[in-house]
Formats: sequence, C-alpha cells, structure tokens
Amino acid sequence: MQESNTADNQFKISPKISIIVPTWNTPENFLTEMIQSVLNQTYPNWELCVADVASNNNTKEVLKKYAQLDNRIKVKFLNKNKGIAGNSNEAIMISTGDYVALLDHDDVLTSDALHEVVRSINQYSDADFLYSDEDKISEDSKKVFDPHFKPDFSPDMLRSHNYIRHLCVIKKNLLDKVGYFREGFEGSQDYDLFLRCTEQARRIVHIPKILYHWRSTQESVSRNSNAKPYAFESAKKALEEHLQRLNLKGDVFHAETLGYYRIKYEIFNFPKVSIIIPNKDHKDDLEKCVNSILKSTYKNYEIIIVENNSVEKSIFDYYDYLKNTYSFINILNWNKPFNYAAINNFAVKCAKGDVLLFLNNDIEIINEDWIEEMLMYIQRNDVGVVGAKLYYPDNTIQHAGSIIGINKTAEHAFRYFPYDANGYYMRLKIVHNLSAVTSALFMTKKTIFNEVGGFDEEYVIILNDTDYCLKVRQKQYLVVFTPYVKAYHFESKSRGYEDTQKRFARFNAEAERFRSKWHSILTEGDPYYNPNLTLRKTDFSIANNEYVKEDEKYSKDGIFYLRNGFVDKAKESFKLALEKNPFNVDALFCLGAFALTEENYIEAIDKFNFLIKNNLITHDVNLACVYNNLGIALIKTNRKEEGYELIKKSHSLNNYYRDAIENLEKINNNQDDFKITRKLIV
Repeated sequence: MQESNTADNQFKISPKISIIVPTWNTPENFLTEMIQSVLNQTYPNWELCVADVASNNNTKEVLKKYAQLDNRIKVKFLNKNKGIAGNSNEAIMISTGDYVALLDHDDVLTSDALHEVVRSINQYSDADFLYSDEDKISEDSKKVFDPHFKPDFSPDMLRSHNYIRHLCVIKKNLLDKVGYFREGFEGSQDYDLFLRCTEQARRIVHIPKILYHWRSTQESVSRNSNAKPYAFESAKKALEEHLQRLNLKGDVFHAETLGYYRIKYEIFNFPKVSIIIPNKDHKDDLEKCVNSILKSTYKNYEIIIVENNSVEKSIFDYYDYLKNTYSFINILNWNKPFNYAAINNFAVKCAKGDVLLFLNNDIEIINEDWIEEMLMYIQRNDVGVVGAKLYYPDNTIQHAGSIIGINKTAEHAFRYFPYDANGYYMRLKIVHNLSAVTSALFMTKKTIFNEVGGFDEEYVIILNDTDYCLKVRQKQYLVVFTPYVKAYHFESKSRGYEDTQKRFARFNAEAERFRSKWHSILTEGDPYYNPNLTLRKTDFSIANNEYVKEDEKYSKDGIFYLRNGFVDKAKESFKLALEKNPFNVDALFCLGAFALTEENYIEAIDKFNFLIKNNLITHDVNLACVYNNLGIALIKTNRKEEGYELIKKSHSLNNYYRDAIENLEKINNNQDDFKITRKLIV
C-alpha cells in the first residue's frame, strides 16, 4: 500500500484494489455496464482483472476494446473452462492489488463503492475483510429495488445464510493465507470463501451503505432461488467443513426456506440448568408455566420460584403441592418490595446449576426441546446470552430480540408480526446475533453472570435485561436469538394496569439512566441493526421512506403507554390523535377497547362500527380484532346471536387468533368473561 501525497486524494493510505471478474458469454449490455461502473469509480487506484473462458466473439471484442482503452483493465483469455471457482482464481492470479474485490460479470458498482471501501480501510488500518449493503437492479437497468441493509458481522447469521454476498473486499494477504476459491463448492464458492476468511480475519468491517447493484434476471439467484439448485448442497458442505475447522460438533440441515440453514450443535456434559421464576400470586399463570416446563425433554434442571409478597391462599397451597411433589422445585422467599433485578440476583446465589435460565411466571413453553435448543448455543465459549421467540396469546410476535435505539432506549423487534412471518430477510426464521434479548425467557452462564455483576438493581422495572446483555457484549460475548425456542408470553396478565405517578416517574428515571449509561451505542447505533432502518417502528422499514403525521405520533405514543401499563396516558394520547385525525385507526380501536372494558358498550359499538363502515381496516388479522370486540359488545347488549356470529367470523379470518379461540370456548361453556383485544395486531 502507498501513502498519498496528491492534493486530489483525501486518503493517507491509498491501497490498490483488484476487482476480480470471471466472464463467460456475458450479454454485451450487462458486460458494458459492469465495466463502465468500474471506470466511473471516484477512487482511482484500482485494476479490473477479468478471466474470460471461451466466450463468444461479442464478449471478447468488448473486453479487448476496454483493455485497450484503459491500462488498468487486464484480461486473461482462458483456453479451458475451469468452472466458476477455477476461473475466478485465474483472475486473482493476474492481480497485483493490496485488496481483492469480488464483482459478478453482470452486476454494477455504485460510483463511490471503492471510495467508501478505502475510507473504511483508512479508519480501520487492520481491516482485512469488508462488506457493504446492496440492492438489486432490473434486467433493463431502469430500476433498483429490494435493498438489503445488513448488520455488522454476525457469525450466527452467517451460519444461517450467506448474508454478506456483495460487495465483499478481502485483503490479499488474508486471501493468500486461507486459499482462493475451492472446487466442489460450485454455486456457493463465495460462501465457502467468506466462512474461511471470517474465521481468520483480524478485523471485519461492515459498510452500511449500498455499494453494489445485484442484477436480477430469470437465470440469476437474485430473482429465482431455484436457478442453481446445486448451490444449496454446496453451501451445506461449506458449513459442515466450517464447523470442523472450528472444532464445533454439530449437524447442518436445510431450513424450511431454500438458501437458509439450521445447525444443531451436539450438547456435551449436559449441565444442570437452574430455572428462576419470580412470582407474586397469579396461581393459574404460574401453574401453566410450570406444567409447560415439566414437559421438557431435557431433565437435568431445577426450578427456583421466588415468592414475592403474595396474598392469595391459592398460591401458597400450590407452593405446598409443588414442594411435596417435586424434589427439584425450590421455593424461596423475597419479602422486600418488587425489584426484578434484585429478586433474580438473590435467586442466583441459591442456584445449583452452572447454567441460569430466567423465566417470567406468565410464560408457557411451546416446544418441549426448548432447553436443548438454548443449551447448544450457551455451551459455546463465545456465547454469553441466548434468547427466544415469544408470542402474545393472539399468536402475534411479542419478542424476537431487542433493537437498541428504538423509542430512544430499546424495543422488541417485529412486535405484533403474524405467527409465521419471515421478518426482514428471514430474521424471524433464522438464528442470528443481536445486542440484547428479553429476560422473560433467556439463558446465560453463571460464570458470565458473576463476571458482569449480575443484573443492575437500579433497574427495578425496565431495561435490566437489556443492560445485562450490553454488559455481556462489552466482555465480547455474543448474544444469540434462536427462533427454535418458542413460548407464549401472557404479558398483560402478570403486569396488570397499575398507573401511578410514582411508577411513571420510576419508569422515566430508569429509561434516563439507561440512556446515560449506554449513550455511546445509542449514538453510534446498534451494530446488529442498520442506520438506514427506522428507529420509529420495529418492522425494519427504511428510515428515509417514512413521514410521520402528527396524529400518528400521538397514536404511537398511546400504543407505547398502553404496552407499559400507563392506561390514563394512553387514553390521553389516543384522544389527541383523534382530535388531529378522526379516522386514526389505532386510536379508534383502542378507545373502543377501553370503552368495552369499562362497560361503555354503546360507545364501543360506535367506535368499532365506524372502523368497519368507513373501510379503515386493511388487514384481515386486524378486522378479526374488530369483529371480536364488536361481538363482545353486542353480546353484552343482549344482541347475542349477532355477537356470536361476529366472534366466529373473527376466528375464520385468523385461525391463530387466541382471543377469538378462547371466546368461542366461553360461548360453548356459557361463560361471559370474554377476552377483549386491547390493540390491533398489525
């Protein structure tokens, strides 16, 4: 590499970047656009190294013309087709650069691509593996679409699929060290190379900008995942060898979507797991939670229930039953005021297990192998916390990891997405790394818990789990989210609707403490998110595509207050939203739900009918919520047959809708304590 002394170059270090392209009968327009995109680079110290194999005369003529036009373009015409791996290696062998950039023959670089790469190299002098965000470009080059805004390096996401793809730039000495493209991995030769490089890279740098346009044609994987079916077996083989090199024992499986993978790591030593559950009253919730644990296929565990100021006789009778029936269930007493962090820190001191599993009392486990699915990750030396996929009772997503910065603190990703949704680039279906997960259900090692000082007891109500995860991340351990651990979280039940000024002040104080302590990550951004994505919502939508109207701001605030139990503030916000816009859907629905809860049935019916008559509901799952609540209101005003039919209709629109399912059961059992849905799903 050379230091720049020229006035027109802003970089102290100006490495030569060799752009590697194998070609074979490339359509002339694609080939020309690819080469022009290199010639248009604002950074000048590059060379284009092309290896062409037995192409038609048109391709050869285009290559020869450009090679004569610019001496930075080098073309090697091959006599024999060595396959995509071998042909790419031929291009690498004529390169003389400090770094190698990979470019497909029909794709396009943005004009600032190399400039941004070199800027990152100047910022991180030890960077030896760099990758950027990307999007797709149409066959006629008139449209770019489907942007992929990626996280910083996520080893578990990379083991789930090749999310790195393009643009990838590798330091030449790292490439020499790990070896070039390998035969036998056709279709996934880049995936195999990325796995080998990231295993040994000194610093992996993600550039959160779109620097690459991936051509979308019917023959390309960008549009048709079946274009190269052999690539999936090659990727599986690459992952298997990756695990072997790292001495990680496990089996690689194809996930339910082509191009995505699942690793089942072998569990060793089968350590004791201490399951810790704080509890006050709520016997039915706790019983449901414990019964779901008892179905677990993993047996080496203990359950520690921390009793905290219960007053109901039924819960103490249940405690006696548990103690007399199960030797591995222990009841501890915490007689001080509620403090989530302190209660759990207290329980850890009594835990016999090397692995800690924190669990809310309002959790119901869905899959019986849940402990194994978490253990396989927490046993790795590089992992500090493992989190799970949680659902609301209506089968919408409650938690799929936490994103730092949303709502100026942190928020659960993909909240209220449908049960089987894929999420942004399959994040709801694959194992990947995050900055934080909820302690409503998470696993950690006792050694790491002690290393970071446990939960910070200044966080009495909120953010204690996020703070813990960030402390773990400071120690360079990974936080893993696995969608293969599923549970229901009956959040509103156990939390209730306490709405006091004292609680609200404490809530704000803890949020402010978090913002002060973790100012750096809130300022710089969550490394497992992307600065191009919104901090206003949890759906991974693009930040600069949003325009928030004043009424939407109020209704968003209302949802936030509602979720956190501040009912009066939620009502106030929803009323302000309706003042600004009488057609605000969330405000109409939530105020209708409040009216229904308060037995103001006529007002509730008016709100729900207004939504229906004005065609304001666009999703069937939301319409199901309206029908459910309207049905309850009609039943309560003696229009029972109409109400029954609406609840049936609600269930037919969303078969997973838990409130409607429970209400149909209540109708069959002649019960009238119906489940009211508090907010819309989507």
